[in-house]
Amino acid sequence: MDQRFEGVPDTLFIPLWARIEASKRFPELLFDQRALALEPALAGRALAGTTSEFNLLSSAVRAHVMDAMAEDFIAAHGPSTLIVLGCGLDTASSRIDGRGSVFFELDLPDVIAYRRQVLGEDPDEHLIAHDLFDLAWTDAVPHDKPILIYAAGVFPYFDEERIVSLMQDLRRIFPGAELIFDAVDSRGLRYAERYVKKTGNASAAMHFAVDDAAAFAEKAGVTLIAREPFFGDACRLLKGKIGLYTRISMQVCDRQGRLKVIRVKL
Repeated sequence: MDQRFEGVPDTLFIPLWARIEASKRFPELLFDQRALALEPALAGRALAGTTSEFNLLSSAVRAHVMDAMAEDFIAAHGPSTLIVLGCGLDTASSRIDGRGSVFFELDLPDVIAYRRQVLGEDPDEHLIAHDLFDLAWTDAVPHDKPILIYAAGVFPYFDEERIVSLMQDLRRIFPGAELIFDAVDSRGLRYAERYVKKTGNASAAMHFAVDDAAAFAEKAGVTLIAREPFFGDACRLLKGKIGLYTRISMQVCDRQGRLKVIRVKL
């Protein structure tokens, strides 16, 4: 089951591995049964030898924080439509308590074909094989429920101009929808890119960083709802289970705004 992609799509195995490892070692933070079943998909990939406990937890914590935001949205709005951009092998539809929500999961055709092969498609999932920036995919999404767009680990691989343009297009097509996405600051972007290359994804360059969430939201023409640091829950839930370097790194990142999840209204 050793599948390889070219460039950015091949990075989908990094967060999958992190969710598998977190489910084994830190289930109080994130337990992802569907990801555990995909462990054979990592055969031939030596990801464990390329990362630190901090990097592992960064991907798992992102899922924890973004899932909680999604559940807050659903609790406030009722059954919703969740659009998962660059879904890869993400299992948000299984982790999130959707309360009758439906999930539209978008990625490139070869990724979606592989996802169907290894994950299948649950009744509340609708897979869309399309390029993110070719907005013809939006025709497949109904407007009959509140809409939340979920982009985990996607935007850093594109330049800011394309992300701003995408947000403006999505605001026009899905007015009043909300978007949640993760971002690093400029300094953190270089660290993240080095880590991704270390995992064997040498051609997956990173470009997009957010130093000031309010300034970025203003530039994109969207309304900033929240800017959440990554690691608050993790430091509390995993106290006594993680190493000193990991704990200090988490605290520094939160204090300096190095990693965050941003929620905006389109």
